[in-house]
Amino acid sequence: MSPEKLTTIITSIILFCWIGFIIAWERMSPYRKGLKFFREGFWIDLVWYTLIQSYFLKIIIFDYIITPLKAQFDLSHFQFVSSWPVALQVLFFLFTHDLYIYLFHRFQHSNKFFWRIHEAHHSGKEVDFLAGSRSHIMEIIINQTIEFAPIILLGADPIVIPIKAMLDAMFGMFIHGNIKVNMGKLKYIINSPQLHLWHHANYQEVFHANFSTKFSFWDYLFGTAYDPGHTPGNKPENWGLYYDYPKDYFLQHAFSVKRFDEKKLLKYRWFNWYYHLRPRFMNWLIAIMPAKLKTAIPVKINSAPKLEIEQQPVTLVTEQENVLQQN
Repeated sequence: MSPEKLTTIITSIILFCWIGFIIAWERMSPYRKGLKFFREGFWIDLVWYTLIQSYFLKIIIFDYIITPLKAQFDLSHFQFVSSWPVALQVLFFLFTHDLYIYLFHRFQHSNKFFWRIHEAHHSGKEVDFLAGSRSHIMEIIINQTIEFAPIILLGADPIVIPIKAMLDAMFGMFIHGNIKVNMGKLKYIINSPQLHLWHHANYQEVFHANFSTKFSFWDYLFGTAYDPGHTPGNKPENWGLYYDYPKDYFLQHAFSVKRFDEKKLLKYRWFNWYYHLRPRFMNWLIAIMPAKLKTAIPVKINSAPKLEIEQQPVTLVTEQENVLQQN
């Protein structure tokens, strides 16, 4: 067995153990109490974004983008990183890519076009360990090509890829996890839910703050850190986007190209049938589930809760005050 395959197996085992650990941590010490495990959008994030999209994008990125690039721009002969210890290679790419992600993420929040391929990531009202997987196809293609292409083009050890991918997934689940954690002084170095969950809140103060992924010191270094010392609140309007956003995977991608009102499109028979297909299937699935499992799932799929406005020491985003998100 090649070292790369062996490393992939080991990192996969570690990742599955980490998933179990994060799930248990969310149950024992929740940031927001009362969030169900099978929350709204859980199956979209798991099936479409985590499993199906990730599988096909891996093929597209590595086989149809990076492989042709390597054939034209193989830089391994420069021996830039190939002679380094594997641990140093991993740290180098972890650090440099995290700086890129911070800068690109910050740019997405200030550019109307690139916000369109990022808003899906902010659309969830109930953020947990799986919510980080919700990202637009184009956003993943851009970020992961820029992440993994240098590793291959510069001739790094092949085992750097599965190690780096594992660390990405572990950090992604941790910072989005519904976990109440106090990092103490470490919060200035390592990112955590303490900072990142605020980034997913629907407040003006954080739309241009807390962009870091792994290393929070980027936010402190560039003056974009926001940590008021309390939680955003536990109402639906405290989280996600202030405007209506499609709940369906394909409609979410269509919405990034052309804005539309789902309710107005329901007059078309084909759209009405498609729009209610997933809720009908989910409700049928819930109906045949054992009673114990039903308690962890919303009683009715696609039902809209009544919103109750709660006073907060920060300012909710409104349509008039932030046109970037809507346009």
